[in-house]
Amino acid sequence: METAASRAGGVPTSRVKPESQLGMTVTRLLRIQGAVIGLLAIGIMVVVALLAPMVAPYDPIEPSPSEAFSSPSPRHLMGTDYIGRDILSQLVYGARISLRTGVLSVLIGLVLGSVIGLISGFYAGMVDAVIMRLMDMMLAFPGMILALSIVSVLGPSLTNVLLAVGLAMVPLFARLVRGSVLSEKEKVYIEAARAIGSSSWRIAFRHILPNVVAPILVMGTLNIGRAIIAGAALSFLGLGAQPPTPEWGAMLAGGRSYLRDAWWMSTFPGLAIFATVLAINMVGDGLRDALDPRLRV
Repeated sequence: METAASRAGGVPTSRVKPESQLGMTVTRLLRIQGAVIGLLAIGIMVVVALLAPMVAPYDPIEPSPSEAFSSPSPRHLMGTDYIGRDILSQLVYGARISLRTGVLSVLIGLVLGSVIGLISGFYAGMVDAVIMRLMDMMLAFPGMILALSIVSVLGPSLTNVLLAVGLAMVPLFARLVRGSVLSEKEKVYIEAARAIGSSSWRIAFRHILPNVVAPILVMGTLNIGRAIIAGAALSFLGLGAQPPTPEWGAMLAGGRSYLRDAWWMSTFPGLAIFATVLAINMVGDGLRDALDPRLRV
């Protein structure tokens, strides 16, 4: 039977598909001005990092002693360092390392922490008590101190920095997921899944985990900025990227002795870290608002 809408030339109501959860989230996210600005900034940084060989005007590690300590000019837009390397070129190549450090270390913490938190919250009892006490022991150390200790044991390298920063984030994700799982597993649909004979692993990973993804995504996005800062701090201390690798934290360390005479050596890497972390946090805040069903953006 035709509806009044179809007779009038409109779209039949039976054919109108409801917008998916992902579509609604993206729509709300794109309505948040700060998140859009952050996404554009991150997109530009990612493109620049991927196209570094074409974007960078000079080789980032090739010295040019005759141009050492050149101030910003049309030839070197951000100046040169103490052996004549172009600062802009180093920043462009350093974006690859810093972004990779942020994303991969958060993925390590997110995956391990989510699995640990899911098991702890789902099984509760003695399993929960043992796991959470271990997480509390890790949380007893400030994240940066824990990462510093891990790198000190494993040795200085970018790979060890990734691992150290990621492991330092495991208890944060574990506690977040555990709390969400404890709330989620008491809901009616979980009882229904048990009633039809679903296994514990199926209930945990097929039914509960997808419903606690929202807070995990928000925390993961916000922690990318923290991971970039932690990675830069470890490189600043000489435990991350080793010379002549162009990395923002290492560039800060290299310019700290020349702040009075060559301010650009540390200023531009610091601004790059600041801008990147700010853009990521803007996206994280917007994602949190977009995923919150109580907000109407």
